[in-house]
Amino acid sequence: MNSCTALAKWLSRLPEEQLVTLLQQRDLPLAAGYTRITTFRQLAEYLLTDESVARGLTAVNAGELELLASVAALALERYGPVAAETAHRPSYTWRPVPQTAPAEPSERLVPEQDVLAWFEAGDTRGPATETLERLRDRALLLPAPKHWLALPPLLHARGTDFDGYGRPADRLLTAAYNAPEVKRIATVLFGESAPRTRTESQDRITALLADPLQLRALVSEAPPRAVELLDHLVPGPPLIRTHCFVSRYGEYAGPDAKYTFRDGGSGDEGTDWLAARALLLPAGHDLAELPYEVARALRDGEGVPCPRLDPDPLTHTTPLPRGWDGQGSAAAGAAAWRAELVLRALAAQPVAVRKAGGIAVRETRRLAKSAGATEADTRLWLDLAVNAGLAAPQDDEPAVAPRGRRPAPKPTARLLPTDRYDRWSAAPSAGKLLPLLTAWAVVPEVLTHWPDDGETPVALISPQDEYAVPLRRGVLRALAALPPGHGLSGTPASYTELLDRAAWYQPLLRALFEADGLGRLLGTEDLSGRLSATLSEAELLGLVSHGALTPAGHAISALLEADAAHHYPAVPGAGADPTAQTADTLGEDLTTRPALERAVATLRTTLYETLPAPSTTARFQADLTATVTGAPAPDLAELLSAVGDIESEGHAVVWRITSSSLRRAMDAGWSADDLLDRLETVSEGKLPQPLTYTIKDTARTHGQLRVVRSACCIRSDDTALIAEVAQSRALTKLGLRRIAPTVLISTGSPEDTLSALRAAGYAPTQEAATGTTVLDRAPTERTRSSWAHSKRRPSSFPSSFSCSNIFTRGLRDTPGRCKLLRVCGGP
Repeated sequence: MNSCTALAKWLSRLPEEQLVTLLQQRDLPLAAGYTRITTFRQLAEYLLTDESVARGLTAVNAGELELLASVAALALERYGPVAAETAHRPSYTWRPVPQTAPAEPSERLVPEQDVLAWFEAGDTRGPATETLERLRDRALLLPAPKHWLALPPLLHARGTDFDGYGRPADRLLTAAYNAPEVKRIATVLFGESAPRTRTESQDRITALLADPLQLRALVSEAPPRAVELLDHLVPGPPLIRTHCFVSRYGEYAGPDAKYTFRDGGSGDEGTDWLAARALLLPAGHDLAELPYEVARALRDGEGVPCPRLDPDPLTHTTPLPRGWDGQGSAAAGAAAWRAELVLRALAAQPVAVRKAGGIAVRETRRLAKSAGATEADTRLWLDLAVNAGLAAPQDDEPAVAPRGRRPAPKPTARLLPTDRYDRWSAAPSAGKLLPLLTAWAVVPEVLTHWPDDGETPVALISPQDEYAVPLRRGVLRALAALPPGHGLSGTPASYTELLDRAAWYQPLLRALFEADGLGRLLGTEDLSGRLSATLSEAELLGLVSHGALTPAGHAISALLEADAAHHYPAVPGAGADPTAQTADTLGEDLTTRPALERAVATLRTTLYETLPAPSTTARFQADLTATVTGAPAPDLAELLSAVGDIESEGHAVVWRITSSSLRRAMDAGWSADDLLDRLETVSEGKLPQPLTYTIKDTARTHGQLRVVRSACCIRSDDTALIAEVAQSRALTKLGLRRIAPTVLISTGSPEDTLSALRAAGYAPTQEAATGTTVLDRAPTERTRSSWAHSKRRPSSFPSSFSCSNIFTRGLRDTPGRCKLLRVCGGP
């Protein structure tokens, strides 16, 4: 039975949850030219393609990848390299898909016992068996007869690369040379007995190279410089820079270029000697490759492979202080409170979205000042809120242009809270933090890291850093492996070691590593800056404390291990009811993903168990301050923010109550009696006398001036006060005119008149024509949830892949058996 048929039968027997997980890991690229897959046979064909296997390899760790490479090397040892490259066209595609591996896996089986024998020395046979089972579940080891292992075609094709070998000589000769060069090599090797045709010459050359005895005899005659080069190339890698060859087409040396020997040679005796005998063959412009047969014959007996299934432990650690996890919980509660302040300021006064994209710096500074946060943190809260569906841009209604005039300009967009915001603002700290944490986990950007030093950072920029989530996932996974009671020391050496361990868990990060190691990586790719920003964000959100993962950090790590990032721009769990303290509703699109649903439920439970309950009382001092320990409850925060201004934050939030802040509350309709009653209700003790006197004194002077809306009049029963206001130079712009002992008329609008009087130090109120006090309330504006951003942020990394939406319908292979699955990544 061939591998495709065996794989299709195996797929038809998989439990639905395991099949969904496999499809999600492979990310079927429907938008890339594939029609709908309707049978398990077609699905098996796709899973065997190079593209699909490469996607599957991005989800394994370095130990699993090393084990697969070792199995591929064993197959290479038993069967030799695969045949030349061909093109294969699966039945469900409308265009040819290039395949670099035409090998049939069922013809290149490897004994499982030979692989397990590598782990006999220690207590690693059990973990090795478990690792093989995980690779089978991911279809990176294919269904095979019992006690045998079958690799996907791509791994057989790359077997020479894994073991440091070059390509077979026959393939290199065909790709690089025309007939004259092949005949020239045959003449050097065989003299007068050299064949006369290209085919015969090439066959005889490859036969000599494939014979270890003849090849060793040939190398024994090599000059010392050639032997030195072979000693360097035989262990791998097989490539070397050389000037032995020139393109037949002049300066052009494309992928299909043919080469000839350089007149006069390269100037290096050893390189020219090897090239003349096909021991070095052209592989590109000024690039030569050692053929597979040469390295295979000249390598000494290699030892037993020893794949590492577990990473080395982190060594740069320090013992954790007492109460470190409590500090992490306090940081998480503070993060929820700070995010609430930023979004509350946004709800009170929405900000405009620039036409060039993002939020203007002045708008960000205004929100930061209102919330008492830094600009960088404010940008973070805005980005997380948009990704979590709590805020979204909305275009304003266009103005109607009069007839005959030019069309009205394009409406500007504003950032508004969404319809989810009101329920979110009423939730406890755990409910507020849940969507923000899940958004942080899956967004493909390190939000507080700005790679372009010459550009001012702005909020609300489309994320496009494909390495952000693998880095985040690898860092959290490495920190989760720390020994209990220890955290990262925080030294530069500890960060270097952490990067190395993160790359072990996420081999995709190894693509950033240059040939000369980690030092060059940190200097050229700025991964260290991303690491520092990632850890700072995790500490701000209460996921990391003193270099160790908090319980919430462990829950986020488990969420990422459940492949939550495949759903972006949808955020798993962000659509849940934030006011619910149970996991009854975990948001949309999780019904077909039990593993992810469990991860979100665990995160919710962890947050409610570890975050302290919000404070419902405050301690009032004689110096007119109100202090709340921990995160205040929403009602308490609203009350204290109405009568005071936030003065400081940390483990406790302090409000400063002044006459100005009390007048603001009274402007909103509060009376002195109402304020005293409400404050006494939330006070931990009796209200201090200075606070009571201040409230009553402010109320006594509040409202002596009243602005009449109908004619914009200013009236007061105090005629002396009216006379004083009429003569005030600060109010000259209002054009005040006294029409009665108790009435003034203003030329300004009621709103401008109120503002000018308050700026001049008076305490007016607004009155309707009926004589009742008018309460000016800001209109409540909401928009629908959206994940659309307005501009891409700069990135030093190219965006080479993205997770597509996956829809599979009607996977049928046996009568009466049909699985209807919906696997999607969007809202």
